[in-house]
Amino acid sequence: MTATETATLGGGCFWCIEAAFKELDGVREVTSGYAGGHVDDPSYRQVCSASTGHAEVVQVAYDPDVLAYEDLLEVFFRIHDPTTKDRQGPDAGSQYRSAVYYHDDDQKETVERFVHNLQRGGSFESYENDEVVTEIGPLDAFWEAEPKHQDYYDKNPNDRYCRFHAEPKVKKVREQFADRAASQ
Repeated sequence: MTATETATLGGGCFWCIEAAFKELDGVREVTSGYAGGHVDDPSYRQVCSASTGHAEVVQVAYDPDVLAYEDLLEVFFRIHDPTTKDRQGPDAGSQYRSAVYYHDDDQKETVERFVHNLQRGGSFESYENDEVVTEIGPLDAFWEAEPKHQDYYDKNPNDRYCRFHAEPKVKKVREQFADRAASQ
């Protein structure tokens, strides 16, 4: 049996991030949820109230023999704006912050190096004129979002929000990461 590793990432609305990561070969499962806060098992309504401290995140279960953690980071930092504090597109609030919650020391070192390179212009895109505000911290707990939030884009492709915000991220992954895209 092949190994499975997990990454936990927040970059705005979890519907959009989930849809984009599901496009990658080597991704086994993407689960929408909440992390980074202080309330156990919060609801979507509680998280949207900005009183829990949680961010909307996705947990990406992936095969490290097919897709490296750094590959996930590259996609992640291309499909959202890591220089905008508490906002992505039309979504504003701390629950929409850019965040990477690492699972072990290797992930911590990788994401810190990746963000350092982004900041100084040593990677695929340079943010040397804008500060990368992505929160980086250990994953303390992940709380799965309610069932209606799982696979939202797949279930609601004609939803106006999905068409205007999730679909462009999916298209970006298909175009910019065609070499890593799953067979459709």
